[in-house]
Amino acid sequence: MPIEFSERLKALPPYLFKELDRIRDEVKSRGVDVIDLGVGDPDRPTPPNVIAALSQAAADPKNHQYPVYSGMNSFLDAVSRWYKRRHGVSLDPTTEICSLIGSKEGLAQFPLAFVNPGDAVVAPEPAYPVYRSGTIFAGGTIHYAPLLEKNGFLPDYRAIPAEVLKKAKIIWVNYPNNPTGAAASLDFYKGLVEFARERELIVASDAAYSEVTWSGRPHPSVLEAPGAKDVAIEFHSLSKTYNMTGWRIGWAAGAPNLIKGLGLVKSNVDSGVFQAVQWAAIEALEGPQDSVKAMGELYRERREAVVQGLKAAGLRAFPTEYTFYVWVKAPEGLKSADFASRVLNEAGVVVTPGNGFGPSGEGWARIALVQEIDRLKEAAARLAKLNF
Repeated sequence: MPIEFSERLKALPPYLFKELDRIRDEVKSRGVDVIDLGVGDPDRPTPPNVIAALSQAAADPKNHQYPVYSGMNSFLDAVSRWYKRRHGVSLDPTTEICSLIGSKEGLAQFPLAFVNPGDAVVAPEPAYPVYRSGTIFAGGTIHYAPLLEKNGFLPDYRAIPAEVLKKAKIIWVNYPNNPTGAAASLDFYKGLVEFARERELIVASDAAYSEVTWSGRPHPSVLEAPGAKDVAIEFHSLSKTYNMTGWRIGWAAGAPNLIKGLGLVKSNVDSGVFQAVQWAAIEALEGPQDSVKAMGELYRERREAVVQGLKAAGLRAFPTEYTFYVWVKAPEGLKSADFASRVLNEAGVVVTPGNGFGPSGEGWARIALVQEIDRLKEAAARLAKLNF
């Protein structure tokens, strides 16, 4: 008899980016020069000082054994200092921070600590798919809060139905936002934290893109809001800030009971982050920050080139000064998947259809600025020839 997948695995939709890779490779096999602007994986290398720190730490036998589950004290201290410098937020490194093997695993595993079968989780859409999959693994049900252009792609959490709030455990937010590039204000976070405290909800904030900007205006943290450390947890990553996607290191910070719950899950399913990578992360956080500013300027230059090309093609993009994504409106009457298919098959350019991030993404597509400027200009020129 055939061995079947579990019901929770069957409930998962196909993972968006895995499917994109399959379609891209199929087109490539036909000899097409494909420009891949689909997955948000930075194309520039990790800063040399971070690589040097890893090399030195990897040679030290003290780092060859099992790491501490929650993270080395030195790493947690560095994260605490970063929050104080960056946000003016004081955090106890022993109870209010834990290390992650990249923020994705933290996002996926967090619901396991607090969601019971039948509990509701409020997640934005369009959004990163992991908020949904983590909820499914925990046996919870998803209620979507649509992100609409007329609201600046911010959720109207006060519009959540009362019957959902009765069962809700977690509200997810993600700013700067993937896929739209939208930003949130501190006032937004203050209102959300007050709302959550009144209703005994958990605010889970994905802040992976907070440092990817050229604006000169630092994006706030939810932990800056009064009372946030009673109800909020923030997930952060070094992946996008320091071009370290393959290194798999990040952290969660916030309310001690939320950190404790996540830590209990993690201690049962993983053995922590390789200590040499943690030493490299300390260097990233506390060493020279020139590369962060330089990458922000590079993304600004790349974005301008793409947006100009989109205008020439009769397309428009949502304005932003954060992330390395361009959220582009598909031509009137053309669905996201049809737009992405035409762009790939007729122009050899991979973009991510917006409906892959959720129903409210229908009619949009995401472009990742992860190619050199000449390739981005070439992609824009190909789009302009399609005469939308």
